[in-house]
Amino acid sequence: MVVRAVECRGFRNLADSRVEAAAPVVVVHGPNGAGKTNLLEAVYFGLVGRSFRAGNDRDVIRFGASGARVELELTDGSTLLAALDRSGERRHLLGGLALGDTANERPLVSVFHPDRLALIKGAPAYRRAHLDRLCGAIWPARADLRRRFGRTLAQRNALVARIKAGLGGSGSLASWDERLAADAEPLMAARAEAVGALVAPFAELAGRLGLPEAEISYRPRADGGRDQLATELARRRERDLGRAYTSYGPQLDELELRLAGRPLRRFGSQGQQRLGLLALLFAEREVLLEAERSAPLMLLDDVMSELDPGHRQLLAGRLERGGGQTLITATEADQVPSAVAQRIAVREGAAAPKPALRAA
Repeated sequence: MVVRAVECRGFRNLADSRVEAAAPVVVVHGPNGAGKTNLLEAVYFGLVGRSFRAGNDRDVIRFGASGARVELELTDGSTLLAALDRSGERRHLLGGLALGDTANERPLVSVFHPDRLALIKGAPAYRRAHLDRLCGAIWPARADLRRRFGRTLAQRNALVARIKAGLGGSGSLASWDERLAADAEPLMAARAEAVGALVAPFAELAGRLGLPEAEISYRPRADGGRDQLATELARRRERDLGRAYTSYGPQLDELELRLAGRPLRRFGSQGQQRLGLLALLFAEREVLLEAERSAPLMLLDDVMSELDPGHRQLLAGRLERGGGQTLITATEADQVPSAVAQRIAVREGAAAPKPALRAA
C-alpha cells in the first residue's frame, strides 16, 4: 500500500492542507515541535481509524476545532477517510463504504514511536495481538483465527461464570472444551510458524544494530494438539470454576524477546528496547516480502537520531528494497541517506515538499 496524498482538517497542530507523498521513502523533517510526528500520526489515523499514541483519541482534535478528519489518497485510486468529533463519533470509510474491523480489511502498518515500546515492554496481550495481525498478513486465509478463538473463549468463560453462580452443571463444559481446543490448535500453529520465520531475520538485523545476542521465540502456555488441549481443559475445570475464567490456552501465550538469555522487556535498557522494536519491525517486513506479500507501510518516528551513519545507511538500504512505502521523521533532511527519498519540510504544522537529495 502506498499513500499518494494526505489531506488533514482539524488534526493536532497540522495546517488544513493536502500533502503529496507518493515516494517509496518520504522523509518528514523539521525542528522539534514542528508537527512531524503529527503528520505520521495523521497517516496512521487515516489508515487504521485511531491514533498510535497513548491516551484519548480525541486528543488528535485541534484545540478549537469541532473534529478531526484525515483523507488518504492511495496509488490504486482508492481513498480512505477517518473522522472523529468531540462527542466520540467516528467514521472510517474505504471508497465511501464503512471499513470493517477484521484483520484482512485493515492495512498492515508498522510504527516505530516511543508509545509503541509497549510492544516490547508491555503486557503479553500487546504482543499476542501484534503477532496475530502478522499471521493474518502472511496468510490471509488465517486472518480470522484470532477472532474465532476469542469468540469461543468468551462463550466458555460466560458458561464458567454461570456454573459458578449455580446456574448449570460442570458437565456442560465438555463440549466447550472440545470446541475451544479445536479453535486453539490452528491459532497456535500459525503463531509458531510466523515466529519461526522471524527468528533468523530478527537475530541478523538485531546483531547488525548492536544487539548480537538478541533472539525471539514463541512461548505457548498450552502444549500438544487438539486432544491434549481438550484433556487439559477438562482436568482444570474445577480450577476454572473457582476463578470464573479459563486458565489454560493460547490466550496466555507469550512472544518473547530476549537479550543474552534475559527478557528484553525486563532487563533491556531503553536504547536496547528501541533497537529490539526496530529489529522486530524490519524482520516482519522481510518475512512478508519472503512470503510474496505486500510490504507494510512503515511509519518511523525519529529512528535515525540514535544511530551512527553506518546503521542509518543499513536501514535506508533495507527500506529501498522490496517495494512498499516508508514515512520517516528526522530533524535534518540528510539524516536519512536514501537516494529515492522525497523530502517534506514541516514548520509550525505546515508541510512543503522539497526536491529529493541524492545520497553521497
